[in-house]
Amino acid sequence: MKGSSFSAEVVEPYAEALMSVAKEHDLVDRFGEDVAALLDTLKESEELQQFLGNPIVKADDKKAVLAQIGREQLHPYMVNFLQILVDRRRILFLGDVCKQYQALLRELKQAVLAQVISTVELNDDQKQVVRQKVLGMTNAQDVELETQIDPDLLGGVIIKVGSQVVDASLRGQLRRIGVSLSRST
Repeated sequence: MKGSSFSAEVVEPYAEALMSVAKEHDLVDRFGEDVAALLDTLKESEELQQFLGNPIVKADDKKAVLAQIGREQLHPYMVNFLQILVDRRRILFLGDVCKQYQALLRELKQAVLAQVISTVELNDDQKQVVRQKVLGMTNAQDVELETQIDPDLLGGVIIKVGSQVVDASLRGQLRRIGVSLSRST
């Protein structure tokens, strides 16, 4: 989120409204897929973000672009939701609303988000090991992984779940050894 209370006041009600519609029409998981697709699209296109956030661009033009994007991959209710965000001049908060919806979905499914930082892309077996580790750390029923690559780690992984951090990286181990050596001298 943007960090301001205004942002939270805008984002949370829209995400909750979207969740309410999803529950009412048994579309909770489908909307979860849709918001993930929207977040990917926004992440991949700085140009789209600027277009949607530009106050000079007419609402009808924004709606047309969103309808075109949504026509192929989004549920019609989701496309309508995007139109409402444009009409109410809240489309700038689309990414934050999507992230908040994902948080509500995780809460509903008793799932947690684990941010995993590694030196290389993890394979399916490694992801499963991380999921099991996180399930052991939490009371969650499911784990959603958000992966990130950081070659500076040298090796291993860092797992963040809420405020908990498991640093199993080579860089972290070297740092701990360095601190340990400096204390013993």
